[in-house]
Order: sequence, then C-alpha cells, then structure tokens
Amino acid sequence: MNRENKKKSFEKGYYKTHACDETFVCKFCGRTVVPTGAGSDHRNHCPNCLCSQHLDNEPGDREADCGGIMEPIAVWVRKNGEWAIVHRCRVCGALSSNRIAADDNPMKLMSLAMKPLANPPFPLERIEEMTKMMGGDGELKW
Repeated sequence: MNRENKKKSFEKGYYKTHACDETFVCKFCGRTVVPTGAGSDHRNHCPNCLCSQHLDNEPGDREADCGGIMEPIAVWVRKNGEWAIVHRCRVCGALSSNRIAADDNPMKLMSLAMKPLANPPFPLERIEEMTKMMGGDGELKW
C-alpha cells in the first residue's frame, strides 16, 4: 500500500494505535525500507539517510497534505536519555521530532550530533574576545 494513500484508507487516528507494518521506498535515497529492525512498531524514517515524508500534522493522524521530504537537521536527547531526530519539511518548513530506530545509520546520527561543533554560530578565532566580553580573562588554558 502507498504511504500517500493511507489517510484515505483508514479512519482518523488509526496510526496512533496501530503498528505501521508496510514496506516503503524512501523518497530521498530510493532505498526500500522494511518495518523490521526498527525496534518499534512505528517506522517513520529511512534508516539509511534518516529522511522521512511529511504525512502527519500530529503523530499518527496522516492529515498533512504537504507530502514533502522531512530532512534530518539535528538530534537531541530526551530526559530519559533516548535520542530523537529533529526533521524539517523541505516544502513547508514544519518541524517534528522522532525517536531514533535501532537500525539507524550510526555515522549519519553522529554527523548530525557533531554539526553544531563543526559549524559553530560564531568564528572560532573570536572565542577569546567573546570570553572577555562575558567577564572572563580571555585566556584559553589547556
């Protein structure tokens, strides 16, 4: 069954209470994604590229009309220690958070986690100057 047609096939809220057990083809990388291996009954993104498709306005409702690619932009750690992926829709800009799956690409997850360190919001050459402005002595002690 096509993921795009699910909201037409099932009653509202069906996927909030039922497992999503269909195989689908990733709209971004083209890989076939199977439901097994996720460690959950709700596979919602490709384990290879971590992309998803904008299907829900609220988790499981299949009410989104957008259908755009949900690109992984960051990871965060929930208070219980579980990691989650932050996705942003390339079409409408909607944000969502999805728990990681057991078979997600670990290198892709780590590259998302390292993104703020690899590309900081300020020039690293100015860190001493910025530290002085915040009341520190500006010296970097190693």
